[in-house]
Amino acid sequence: MDPFELEWKHSAAKELRKLDKQIIEQVLEAAGELVSEPHPIGSKKLHGSDHIYRIRIGDYRVVYEVDAVSRIITIIRVRHRKDVYR
Repeated sequence: MDPFELEWKHSAAKELRKLDKQIIEQVLEAAGELVSEPHPIGSKKLHGSDHIYRIRIGDYRVVYEVDAVSRIITIIRVRHRKDVYR
């Protein structure tokens, strides 16, 4: 199976740049792993959507959309768990 392509929304990339360097490295590593496995252990589908999921990285959440037809994963949000769903 071909790997997925990873895309970042401009707003998600901007949110990522505001985080601590250590968290940025963890988020980039986890996002890179989504290319080969878009539904890793611990990922959860968000209610109200068929294609939007989240993964947990410490106190932070990465919200992403999986397009299985065109094989693209789009990172939508990277925020602290208290702010991500607002």
